[in-house]
Amino acid sequence: MRVVIDVTPLLVRSAGVKTYLYHWITALRRFPDSLSLSLYPRVDRVGPLRHDTSVLPPLETWARFALLGFARLGGARAAGWVAGRADVFHASNLMRRAPRGLRVTATLHDLTSRLMPELHTASNVRADQDFFQWISRGAARLIAVSRHAMEDAVRLLRVDPERIEVIYPGVADAFFAIPEQEVVPVRRLRGLDRPYALFVGTIEPRKNLDRLLDAWAGLSRSLREEFDLVVAGPPGWSSPSTLARLSNAAGVRYLGYVAESELPGLTAGATLFVYPSLYEGFGLPVAQAMACGVPVIASAVSSLPEIVGEAGLLVDPLSTSEIRAAMQRLLLSPSLRVELAAKARRRAAWFRWERAAAASVGFFERAVS
Repeated sequence: MRVVIDVTPLLVRSAGVKTYLYHWITALRRFPDSLSLSLYPRVDRVGPLRHDTSVLPPLETWARFALLGFARLGGARAAGWVAGRADVFHASNLMRRAPRGLRVTATLHDLTSRLMPELHTASNVRADQDFFQWISRGAARLIAVSRHAMEDAVRLLRVDPERIEVIYPGVADAFFAIPEQEVVPVRRLRGLDRPYALFVGTIEPRKNLDRLLDAWAGLSRSLREEFDLVVAGPPGWSSPSTLARLSNAAGVRYLGYVAESELPGLTAGATLFVYPSLYEGFGLPVAQAMACGVPVIASAVSSLPEIVGEAGLLVDPLSTSEIRAAMQRLLLSPSLRVELAAKARRRAAWFRWERAAAASVGFFERAVS
């Protein structure tokens, strides 16, 4: 079975979808007897994963965009020529026209732009609406990254439940069982001398950082003198005021973008991980923290209760007092942290790329049957 996967997100600045694609493709290549995998546009070798730039050198990236431009302007027939022969074409969220003559599948990460358009740029809302419209009608089968995302698709896009499957993404192996010698260099490099609570994510309204900062400021002075709040993530849209607060708040360390190679050590070194997001299709940073054995505080909304289960503390993301109380509870209770860390590791075992890739092979087989 030959499968072509649209990897356009690997060529642009992206976070969650790019991370998903990068590791998913790597895992799928471990099943050469089950499927022959090709990438669209053709990418023979993929460099290190970075969210702020392409996985290819600049000239190679521009060459791929020229090919994509031809496919887009030339219509479905040209897109089919670029894709080549295949049993299945798996589209990304950046795809706007499916290649002619190929059975199309896609991954649905979330419907945030449909549910909360005020938390996105107008251009992203329009682009997502186009994507939702054509995959809901034209895709033979869909992958949802969580049961919550699947239920949103059935309810909002009127997708037949028989056409959509839940396949949880994985967490990279580097986040499991991290030795202390990988934690110390990251802390030293970043100047993290005190124990810290950690948030990882793009600085944008959906991540709810202003309430997190308010909650942190409401902790007792003694706790804020003992622990820092570390925030890691690139600036997103509509973030100047939040960035200003991150730069000026006492006891808050804003690291900006942190390379993928540093994230496991940074995450494993945290006393707790806090993620009060307003909506997530999956919530990869939470799963990464759980894999590291770090106790988590997450929002009791969207997919996050599904991912965390009973392995963390869930809070109302609109309640600063709940976020503050959960952080205080964990910071003051080493025994609770140990208990939740053990539960988190067990829970994270479900989110392995080997499991996701094996399920995806079955998904593709059903798409062509």
